[in-house]
Amino acid sequence: MNLNILNEILKNEPSYRSKQIKRVLFVDLIESWDEATTLPKNLQDKLKTEFPISISKELSISKDNQTAKVLIKFDDGEKIESVIIRHNDGRNTICLSSQAGCPLACEFCATGKLGFKRDLTSSEIIIQFLFFARLFKKSEEKITNIVFMGMGEPFLNYDNVLEAIRIINDKDGLNIGARKISISTVGIIEGIEKLAEEKLQVNLAISLHASNDDLRSKIMPINKKYPLDKIFSVVDDYIRKTGRRVMFEYIMINGVNDSIDDALALAELMRKKLYFVNLISYNPTGIFKPSSGMRIKTFKEILTSNGVNVTQRYKFGDNIDAACGQLAGKNK
Repeated sequence: MNLNILNEILKNEPSYRSKQIKRVLFVDLIESWDEATTLPKNLQDKLKTEFPISISKELSISKDNQTAKVLIKFDDGEKIESVIIRHNDGRNTICLSSQAGCPLACEFCATGKLGFKRDLTSSEIIIQFLFFARLFKKSEEKITNIVFMGMGEPFLNYDNVLEAIRIINDKDGLNIGARKISISTVGIIEGIEKLAEEKLQVNLAISLHASNDDLRSKIMPINKKYPLDKIFSVVDDYIRKTGRRVMFEYIMINGVNDSIDDALALAELMRKKLYFVNLISYNPTGIFKPSSGMRIKTFKEILTSNGVNVTQRYKFGDNIDAACGQLAGKNK
């Protein structure tokens, strides 16, 4: 599915056709052009041939039915994975990928071990949303939240990610509010600067995972280009311009970044009013082990006692390799 091709198909059609097609694709969530009964037969046939909307996929569902992962294969053979999580409070959150593979090679991430394949187009990002929206329509459920925390670094594919967000946010289309959309970055400064100038109230998250440059550079090589002082400087500028809170994600890895000293150092970094920390138990992908529940509890208590706003993300989907850091685009 390529939205640029769709625009080419419609260039000689009446102007209202575009609105009709947007509705059947993004509101009615059709899976076949035969369902688009508001369109003339000749246009349906042309769309079937030139703009197919079927999705090549494999679906995995967790034992508790709270998490589902889809492996999507594109026409050039590249594969990506996306995840949806059902939360107990009624939210349904999609974790979208922005690249096939990832160039950043973080030590704790399965995607980074794949290396970089290519950027996803905005259409390929939207396809991930459409798959789950169609799936949930069958049970009369809706997608409520979007996070760009899947495969790849969103700000290394900035233009396509922002174009996809505008389509997702369009009130006449997929209609997900900007405040329900989050972008997670390792700290690509240029992307944070651009986002600060956008007229979109999306949420910003920083993948931090260490409280000093030495450790962060060991587990996240990109820190050598974007060290902590530069990241915090641009984040503070972002907050001044937008007035929005920023989340700092911190994966808890046994014996690596989970000591009392690590907690105290992180607390010192997180003292600002619009900062908050999200602690994440490491999901095994190779050489590391997750911190124990007691160690995470102690770490969280130290942050809280030092006035840090902190939340804890609980595990979803690790039994289908769908948890944070486990996406590797492999057939199951």
